[in-house]
Amino acid sequence: MTDADRVVVLGIRHHGPGSARAVGEALDEVRPDVVLIEGAPELDAVLDLIADPGMRPPVAGLVYATEATRRAAFYPMAVFSPEWVAARWALRHGVEAHFVDLPAAHQLALGADGDDDEDDDGDDEADDDDGVDADEDGPADPISVLAAAAGFDDPERWWEDAVEHRHGGLDRFTAVADAMAELRKDEALGRRHRRSNERREAAMRRTLRATLRRLGPEGRVAFVCGAWHAPALRPAAFPSVKHDTELLKGLPKVKVAATWVPWTNARLSYRSGYGAGVASPGWYEHLFTTVDAAADRAGRDLDPVDPDGDSPDRDRRRRGADDVTARWLTRTARLLRAEDLPTSSASVIEAVRLADALAALRGRPLAGVAELTDATESVLCAGSPVPLAVVGEKLLVGEGLGAVPEATPMVPLARDLERTRKRLRLRLDEAEQVVTLDLRGETHRARSQLLHRLRLLDVPWGEPVDSGRTRGTFKEAWRLQWRPELALHLIDASGRGTTIEEAAAATVAGRVADADLATLTELIEAALLADLPDALRTAMDALAAKAARQHDTQRLMAAVEPLARITRYGNVREVDTELVASVLDGIATRVAIGLGAACRGLDDDAATAMGRLVDGVHRGLALVDDPDQRARWYGALEGVADQGGVHGTIGGRATRLLLDAGRITPADANRRLSLHLSTGADALDSAAWLDSFLAGDASLLLHDDELLAVVDDWLSEVPGPVFDALLPLVRRTFSAFSAPERRLIGEKASHLDDVTAGGAMRRAGVVGAPGDPAVDDERARRALPVLRRILVPAGEGSAP
Repeated sequence: MTDADRVVVLGIRHHGPGSARAVGEALDEVRPDVVLIEGAPELDAVLDLIADPGMRPPVAGLVYATEATRRAAFYPMAVFSPEWVAARWALRHGVEAHFVDLPAAHQLALGADGDDDEDDDGDDEADDDDGVDADEDGPADPISVLAAAAGFDDPERWWEDAVEHRHGGLDRFTAVADAMAELRKDEALGRRHRRSNERREAAMRRTLRATLRRLGPEGRVAFVCGAWHAPALRPAAFPSVKHDTELLKGLPKVKVAATWVPWTNARLSYRSGYGAGVASPGWYEHLFTTVDAAADRAGRDLDPVDPDGDSPDRDRRRRGADDVTARWLTRTARLLRAEDLPTSSASVIEAVRLADALAALRGRPLAGVAELTDATESVLCAGSPVPLAVVGEKLLVGEGLGAVPEATPMVPLARDLERTRKRLRLRLDEAEQVVTLDLRGETHRARSQLLHRLRLLDVPWGEPVDSGRTRGTFKEAWRLQWRPELALHLIDASGRGTTIEEAAAATVAGRVADADLATLTELIEAALLADLPDALRTAMDALAAKAARQHDTQRLMAAVEPLARITRYGNVREVDTELVASVLDGIATRVAIGLGAACRGLDDDAATAMGRLVDGVHRGLALVDDPDQRARWYGALEGVADQGGVHGTIGGRATRLLLDAGRITPADANRRLSLHLSTGADALDSAAWLDSFLAGDASLLLHDDELLAVVDDWLSEVPGPVFDALLPLVRRTFSAFSAPERRLIGEKASHLDDVTAGGAMRRAGVVGAPGDPAVDDERARRALPVLRRILVPAGEGSAP
């Protein structure tokens, strides 16, 4: 028996249900002594785990550099992946199996050294050429060439019709390899065959030669690989051993480790950026599992896509095809009903008939995604494309998250997370979910601490969201979503400790030394939320030392609000905040002393930033029950409000805060507003003062007619050229009000002549009051409709 007879090369699509089914059938027919599977050889160390009942795809083999964990490669597998089927077949039948490729130890080193010809970010799925992915170096990918030759404008659809949906035994693999061999001769497409692929194929051939020598003359090998590689792995086409040796000589190498991690259907989709991804992993899983189950019921003779063949099992195959379509549309109807969209059984029957009819009209062997989508939209969705978005995400892509067994190698940090997660009854899920935690309960508080610790480790399993209550209450809301790459982040953080608590505390301690005042306050808040008392004390000591030496008032102001939150709400988490309160008191005192000097000589951008800081300090001190601190702060605001040379943004905001606190009367506020909006004041600075004084709240203008009259007078008296520059600023101020508020302001402005001293005519320079003989009331009334049209915004109704 020649080497060519002893080697069966099964060229596949990496995530193709038809390819997976055909691989299983081919292995049953060939019964090889060894199964070789394209993949990092390092995965051999964990290959046996594929047979573990706790292993549930989708999963991914993960190989990472132990000294630089962000340099890693994922090797995803789904239940419909041919590699998964081949590995399961070998383990089930007690046949030797190995992953074969250029070792990841070399691939990761090449990527790290920049010596690889392919783009590699070191933290993504292993990208492979199976003949399906497009490539910028050639005029088209190989499948596009074959599809065009067959008269198809969609290469994905051609591949499904010609390969995935058909049964052809070993002859199909021969045909695929022959087609790829011809395409590899094309010079333009050959540019796709880069040096990295040459190295990979040389490594595969080296392992294949060694396996054949070890098995002896009668041993048979089945090699499952991407379709593009198939011609290069036929023994008859092997180059010399010297050729392959030269390609592999002197390659750099790094130390690596391998494990399995849960994967998701969404990450199998090419939309995630995965080069070997598929458009509809949810559909492919349905197609593979449904047809496979139907085949089991029919005695493994099912060919669902050749209903017009001469096989005596034609009717049985037709029933299998109907089973795929009917079950899919039944699942679709169930999902639409869950979204409160009425879907009857009769509609499902009609949709099945329509999908089959469309497939027949389009010459397709089986209703595919396009036919099912058209039938769903036309029948189940009453012609509306909107519900299809739900179907597309939850069915076509799917929300599946795989699982790995407990025996899977894990770094201690990942093992601790797994134990803690199970103890706290937190479930890993690909689907986004929002959970609300009541911090008064021990379990909920422990969950919050875990999520905060993970955020410190740059493992954002959860992101805080608005719980609908104030930030400091005893409730917390989190948006939870597990992503596969977070496993790599855990590995990266494992050098800081063997438990989540230990690693998070080390992270805080490591950041303290080089942190500025603002960063220290953030670290203190994070350490408190994560319940890290030792790290909290370290950060507080550093904060007290830095605050004593800090002379920048703005930096001190940035620290007030976070420290105030800690002081106010720390007791919810049962922590001692006495030291925090002491530091806060010193910082707040220094802020009050230095505020006036810090507010002088600021330009527009600096004044805007200072305004945000002033608001932050004000919010922070409002949380702390300390009358002395508040009195010092209000005294500082009064000094800023009365101080000359202060930017209008800051002066207006200080005045508004004093008015809201009752430190000045409405009459005093109107006086200050009149001064800043007087004719002699700079118009642009006046607009900034007004904007910060109103600050998105229309109640002042709606309930204080005198204040509205001051604003109206100011706008009426601004010279034309200045008004043009002023208008965008004033529009920005009033755009913060709601439409009803703007309408009410317009209505009140149209009646200012009736409710304010002096009236509109007096402001226009007319001597006398209404009813005075010197005033022509009739002529004045004729102008009122025009004034109403000017003052009341278009589209918001008209004043009575």
